Amino acid sequence: MEKSALQQARMAYIPKLPEALKGLVKVKEGAPTQSVDNQEEIKQLFPNTYGMPVVEFEPSETENSEVTNVGVILSGGQAPGGHNVITGLFDTIKKMNPENKLYGFILGPGGLVDHNYIEITKDFIDDYRNTGGFDMIGSGRTKLEKVEQFEKGLEIVRELNIKALVIIGGDDSNTNACVLAEYYAAKKYGVQVIGCPKTIDGDLKNSQIETSFGFDTATKTYSELVGNVERDCNSARKYWHFIKLMGRSASHIALECALQCQPNICLISEEVKAKNMTLNQIVEQICEVIAYRASQGNNFGVILVPEGLIEFIPSIGKLIEELNDLLASHGDDYKGLAPQAQREYIMAHLSEENKQTFSTLPGNVARQLSLDRDPHGNVQVSLIETEKLLSDMCEAKLAEWAKEGKYTGKFASLHHFFGYEGRCAAPSNFDADYCYALGTSAAHLIANGKTGYMAIVQNTTKPASEWKAGGVPITMMMNIERRNGEMKPVIRKALVELDGNPFKELERNRDRWAKETCYIYPGPIQYWGPADICDRPTKTLALEQE
Repeated sequence: MEKSALQQARMAYIPKLPEALKGLVKVKEGAPTQSVDNQEEIKQLFPNTYGMPVVEFEPSETENSEVTNVGVILSGGQAPGGHNVITGLFDTIKKMNPENKLYGFILGPGGLVDHNYIEITKDFIDDYRNTGGFDMIGSGRTKLEKVEQFEKGLEIVRELNIKALVIIGGDDSNTNACVLAEYYAAKKYGVQVIGCPKTIDGDLKNSQIETSFGFDTATKTYSELVGNVERDCNSARKYWHFIKLMGRSASHIALECALQCQPNICLISEEVKAKNMTLNQIVEQICEVIAYRASQGNNFGVILVPEGLIEFIPSIGKLIEELNDLLASHGDDYKGLAPQAQREYIMAHLSEENKQTFSTLPGNVARQLSLDRDPHGNVQVSLIETEKLLSDMCEAKLAEWAKEGKYTGKFASLHHFFGYEGRCAAPSNFDADYCYALGTSAAHLIANGKTGYMAIVQNTTKPASEWKAGGVPITMMMNIERRNGEMKPVIRKALVELDGNPFKELERNRDRWAKETCYIYPGPIQYWGPADICDRPTKTLALEQE
């Protein structure tokens, strides 16, 4: 394939490894663990992989050098650094024994079930070092949750003499990895399953996982774009820019971009839910800032909107929960109906409170909330133009205020959605290093006989040589939640903590950012230069680790 000058230069970059991963490695085991909640239920569901200890790697004089073939799967949405997880895994298993083979399953978990794979060789993998995207083997959203899938996957695992599978994915994909690990352990098939924490959304983190890979690069990419918009905004001085940012279940991306760029307003979904705010209250708050800035002669500004905001508005959240259950249990009756008949069907089956909420929503939003769910049973919020909905409602509110003499400014809006632009960017030095270390850790977990673990790297605000690597039992992160109308074991998502340092930093500054024009223009990701510029972590991670 043809390569840009940047890609050719990046291929030569050697990821930095923690000291503990540079030579031979052994594991140091900690105390037994338990799940974050619903301990008895999780223990019953995962009797063979529950209660295992957290492990940390330390230098050793010997290492397992048996022939160990490994399969790798990229699952879910793309995140910068995925290729480096695979290169770290490849380099490490080949270093353990040159006879080891790595097989990549094509287009995600479906590749395992359908026996669609390639052998990853040195010549092949070298083209993908330090590159963005998942195009090395592709990704997919097939959920591994049925016995037939597990058994079908086992056929190709046996044929290729694969000892372990590494699933690189987010919370849902790693939940599936845990289910698969438990099944193979219960059947004594001798197949290990290891997970790696991926998601640009930043919501796969906890006491053991400091950050998910891809968040660093994606937020730096979005922050560059937000900064560019801010500079344009401050140059023309005539538009309000409503910018929706990816992150359907949490507002980590919006918060990080706000800390990087200092926009006039950054909505945080978790705060909206905690304060029981209505859509109208959100609009009023935005309009108050617009009106104040107009009174100072500033008819322009930038507003950041988390992708999942609509689900966090309590009244709409309750509606979505009931719609999820309705579509899960009566979806077949509903799907064949014409749009107007679908609306009538929903209105006939909703509780009185949710019926009232549904009837007051703009038609296009109500329609989107009642469409098919994604494979995990979630509303496809990226299809809802929340940024346009908010600006339309602001325009109507400001027109009312103008008639009452409460507003004398000019309001013109522009809309943006930054999502796919950040998912496949060339990984930052942080993500290139972090992901390579995760892949290396996954290989060592396999060599040390572990299954049902997720590879982890900690101490990540320090130089890479001081990072600590190991593994955490996936069951430790699980609880029981309602999904698709059923109670299921899942990894708990990490939402923005309103008493956490990153949000408090926003809270301390947002009144000033709203009234004044305090924009910061971060510019593009820096790949070369001083470490404090090129290797720095996100502001979120730095503030959380203070």
